[in-house]
Amino acid sequence: MTQIFNSTGTCIPVTVLRVGPCMITQIKTTNSDRYNAVQIGYSQVASHLLTKAQLGHLNKSGAPNLKYLKEYTIDSPADFKLGQIITVDHLRIGEQVNISGKSIGKGFSGYQKRHHFSRGPMSHGSKNHRQPGSIGAGTSPGRVFPGKKMAGRLGSCKTTIKNLQIVDINTEQHFVLIKGSVPGKSGSILSIQVR
Repeated sequence: MTQIFNSTGTCIPVTVLRVGPCMITQIKTTNSDRYNAVQIGYSQVASHLLTKAQLGHLNKSGAPNLKYLKEYTIDSPADFKLGQIITVDHLRIGEQVNISGKSIGKGFSGYQKRHHFSRGPMSHGSKNHRQPGSIGAGTSPGRVFPGKKMAGRLGSCKTTIKNLQIVDINTEQHFVLIKGSVPGKSGSILSIQVR
């Protein structure tokens, strides 16, 4: 993340993302796959880093050795063609986008930090400051139901932040400046969907 200043001198916090160029490696239609979608690939790597199945799939479409593949559902597959390159030219300044990624893992976390539970009383006689309280019924059913909100691993799961605004675009270096923060660490792979 960094910050930029607009013409009025207002400081805007932005995240700099490198977007593409991505290549369309597969087009799915309702006739062949029962739904409309495109698969795009990103980040060319050496062939020994991919399996034979991955190489065969990419060779079928004439694509280079792409490490990351992602599928997006679309309305009309006729607007796309196999091998088409998707760059930042398809984005516009001021557009709203949804960005998905794997959030930062924070390790084992307690009840209050993980599920926003309220704390117990902090007075002198209380021994319940950060404990969870009751976790279920007694004899019947005699167990804790699955999915109970308890302490455990926090983060490191797919997260989507919606309605992020594109502030600026650099077409030469494929940079996009997004207002605000996005999920994940520096260098992580993100998925961008235009609203």
